[in-house]
Amino acid sequence: MIITYNLSELRQTAEQILDYCTSKTLLFEGEMGSGKTTLIKEIINCLGISDTTSSPTYGFVNVYESANGTVVNHFDLYRLNVIDEAYDIGLEEYFYNDNYNLIEWPEVALDIIPDNGYTIIIEKISENIRKLIIEKK
Repeated sequence: MIITYNLSELRQTAEQILDYCTSKTLLFEGEMGSGKTTLIKEIINCLGISDTTSSPTYGFVNVYESANGTVVNHFDLYRLNVIDEAYDIGLEEYFYNDNYNLIEWPEVALDIIPDNGYTIIIEKISENIRKLIIEKK
C-alpha cells in the first residue's frame, strides 16, 4: 500500500494505517527528520491516548495506556548497535502480549521482532508532503 499525504492530513493517515494493518506491530523506517515520531504520536492519539508523547531515544521504550486499557509500546532503537543490546533491554519480552508495538529504527533487532508486523517506510517528498510505503514484514 502506498499513501502520499500532506502533514495537514496526518490524523486521517494515522487512521488509515490502523485500519489497513492487521497486526499491532508496526516498524517505521525513514531518514532522520522524515516524520517517524510525528506519525507515531498521531497513531497513539488515534488509539485514545492523550498523554504527551515523545521519542524514547534515551530510554529505548515509552509505554502509554489509554483509559480503556489499550497499551502502546513506542520504541526508538536508533542507539542500538548490535542485537545483543536488544536482548539486554529485554526487547523480545514486549512481543508476548496484545499490546501495540511501534518501533522506530528496527533494523538492528529484526531477528527478534515478530514476522506478523508491517514495515512503514516514510519518504520526505517536501517540507509538508510524505510518502508511505506499507509492507507486510
